[in-house]
Amino acid sequence: MLTRAAVLSALIITAGAYGSRVAGSERPVSRQPLASLSTEIGAWRSAGDNAMDDEVLGVLGVDDYVSRLYTRHGAPPVSLYVGYYASQRQGDTIHSPQNCLPGAGWQAVESGRTSLAVNGTSLTVNRYVIQKGVDRQLVLYWYQGRGRVIANEYANKLWLMIDAARLHRTNGSLVRVISPIRAATGGMSAADAATAEFTRELYPRLSAYLP
Repeated sequence: MLTRAAVLSALIITAGAYGSRVAGSERPVSRQPLASLSTEIGAWRSAGDNAMDDEVLGVLGVDDYVSRLYTRHGAPPVSLYVGYYASQRQGDTIHSPQNCLPGAGWQAVESGRTSLAVNGTSLTVNRYVIQKGVDRQLVLYWYQGRGRVIANEYANKLWLMIDAARLHRTNGSLVRVISPIRAATGGMSAADAATAEFTRELYPRLSAYLP
C-alpha cells in the first residue's frame, strides 16, 4: 500500500509538471512589512528584535522577516520568527525547521501536531519538543500564505505548485513560536500554555503581513 508521503509526492510531481507549463510571471500582492508587526500581542510585550546577519539571511533567502522575543508576567518567554518569501519560483523556498534546527544542534525528542481554537476556527500546527544538552524547548510552527494555513510539508509543496499555476502566486511564509521548557518557569505545561496563548493572539493579526 502506498504511504501518504508517497501519494503526496506523486501529486506534487504532477502539479509541478502542470505548473511548469502554465506558470507566468509572479502576480504581485499588497502586504504590510513584518517589521511593523505590533510589539504588543495581547498581554505579551516585545523584549527586543533579534537581527540576523547577512550570511544567515543569504542562506534563508527570505524577502522579509521578523525575529522577536515577547514576554508576559507569570509566563515563560516566547520567541517569534516569521520568514516571508515573495516568490518561490527561483529556488528560494521555505526552510523547514526539521532541517534547520538539527543544523543548530537541536534534536527533536517529541513530534506531532496540535489544534488550537482561534476565533471559532481550528488552527492545526506542528508541535515539536527539541533538546540540546540539558536545554529543552517547545516549538510550534506552520506554513501560511495565499489564504491557507498548512502544517503538513508535503501538502504545502503541493498547494505551492497548484497556486503557481492557478493564481500565478508562490508567495508564502513560515511562522514559528518557541518557548523554553524550564522547571523554574513551570516546565512543559507552562511552555504549552504560553505558546498556545501567544499563537491565539498572534494568528488573527497575520493576514495583513502574509497574504
